[in-house]
Amino acid sequence: MAVSGLGPYDPQNIFAKILRGEIPCNKVFEDSFALAFHDIAPKAPVHVLVIPKGPYVSYADFSATASDAEIAGFTRAVGHVATLLGLDGAGYRLLSNMGAAAGQEVPHFHVHLFGGAALGPMLHR
Repeated sequence: MAVSGLGPYDPQNIFAKILRGEIPCNKVFEDSFALAFHDIAPKAPVHVLVIPKGPYVSYADFSATASDAEIAGFTRAVGHVATLLGLDGAGYRLLSNMGAAAGQEVPHFHVHLFGGAALGPMLHR
């Protein structure tokens, strides 16, 4: 089910529950700004989600309302996770969906980190 990527934050979304420890995850990395964990339905050999710890619905929300420290900390966390997973050499893809037309399924801002194989074109026509 796609979500709008706008509007109020739903504290009952699955990522909020993961952040609160109510639902387990296969954790890759965690610091005060972000949590990274393996996607439960991977689309590449490496498919990790990186989520900020704050309550942001989408990139639009995060970029407009997060503090400078949260934005910098989250951005550094994404880069650190890519390095930690050994993706720097061969390359990787970052993706963040915003809204129903883009296929956003969870109303909590997150970045997909894909790697581990040649990923092909960004969009198939």
